[in-house]
Amino acid sequence: MAIREIRFFGDPVLRSATDPITKVDDSVRALVTDLLETVALPGRAGLAANQVGVGLRAFSFNVNGRSGYILNPVLVEVRGEPELVDEGCLSVPGFTFPRLRHPWARVTGTDLDGHSIELQGEGLMAQALQHETDHLDGRLYIEGLDPELKKEAMRAIRGSAWFRG
Repeated sequence: MAIREIRFFGDPVLRSATDPITKVDDSVRALVTDLLETVALPGRAGLAANQVGVGLRAFSFNVNGRSGYILNPVLVEVRGEPELVDEGCLSVPGFTFPRLRHPWARVTGTDLDGHSIELQGEGLMAQALQHETDHLDGRLYIEGLDPELKKEAMRAIRGSAWFRG
């Protein structure tokens, strides 16, 4: 299939909640293959479908040697007190900012065959599960920053070479 081009902050597709996948067909199978190939590049932990311009509820992950995907994920449980973690995003390249994330998370969804699956984890996996489900709900990680830090982050992002406003 193909490694897809990442959409950057400012692209309206990133601010729109994605639609559930109601039928698995060849286009959905191709999307999953592309999500897996695109997230497999070094330095990538997760990739939501809307980050490649597709408004469907799916994401892939590549964390600590484990990779996979989930369709129609729902964040069903988080545990622990939120902790400040450095977070970045393929759609906001070149930046990391500290934001609060729960140290453990669980999502449920389905695979391409319609079977129920569950993903859970702590640390980077928990962060990726929360980050990617936020994407699918039309939210970027910078929205969860402390208000003063968010102002600084937005100034820096607007000054970046890739920002198109």
